[in-house]
Amino acid sequence: MNSLRDRLRSLEDNINSVLLGKPEVVRLAVVALLAEGHILIEDVPGVGKTLLAKALARSIDGVFHRIQFTPDLLPSDVIGTSVFHPSTNEFVFKPGPIFAHIVLADEINRATPRTQSALLEAMSDRQVSVDGITYPLEPPFLVVATQNPYEYQGTYPLPENQLDRFALRLRVGYPDRQVERQVLAQHRLGEPVEALQPVLKRDEILAMQAEVRQVRLDETLYDYLLDLVSATRQREDVQLGVSIRGALTLYRCAQALAYCENRDFVVPDDIKRLAIPVLAHRIFPLGYRYNGQVQNSEQIIAEILEQTPVPV
Repeated sequence: MNSLRDRLRSLEDNINSVLLGKPEVVRLAVVALLAEGHILIEDVPGVGKTLLAKALARSIDGVFHRIQFTPDLLPSDVIGTSVFHPSTNEFVFKPGPIFAHIVLADEINRATPRTQSALLEAMSDRQVSVDGITYPLEPPFLVVATQNPYEYQGTYPLPENQLDRFALRLRVGYPDRQVERQVLAQHRLGEPVEALQPVLKRDEILAMQAEVRQVRLDETLYDYLLDLVSATRQREDVQLGVSIRGALTLYRCAQALAYCENRDFVVPDDIKRLAIPVLAHRIFPLGYRYNGQVQNSEQIIAEILEQTPVPV
């Protein structure tokens, strides 16, 4: 196990070498990968959302596809379609870009709800169905979606069932001045992410995911996690609380975070650290507006964390 965890350090170091000054964002992205979840990166343009996805993909020896979501994108452009071959007089399935190990869904909220929904089966069941035939997606499978929460012209906000399938919602944020100086110097000769080499193989990722499932949770932490989830359903200012899928995701991500911290057991701080990125996008305050959802939901989760007793 220790050798695999050493390899995990190399993955984080590889990504941190191009996404400067954001070790927490990189750690949470790795947590999502190990927890077999998906990532929604929500922030203003130009802070490194796409860079994070590309760096993660290039650091793993796997297939990477980028899908630029636009209003005219069709579901078949994402999952693929059946093409008739006159020579054989039969239809042959042509896989779409969703058939990859890491898929970057860039500006996902610019596609219509019909196209957005094409991702649901792939994200939940790691498979796609076309013309009554089911095609499995080869593991590991990770969707990294990006969107700008401050621009609404020509966008389609993600519905609740789509948001619930993302394990974590991350925000990169602006770097501090010293880090920004390093970014300028780093880009003097070109784009550093293009020079990244894979540091992990797919079978190593799968082995890590299996080890994550062996990380222990004390009985008191089950109750603490469920207390946090239940509190979101009981608040009068929340019209939709965290789902069972959300509770399971918090549990799995806590295991992955403990694994990244070189522990075989989860501590309360793991759950507290993950509560906002895992739960905030799953609740909907009363009378919320799309452009106020991020701030209000995160504030509610922070209040719940303060009010919920931490097990000793």
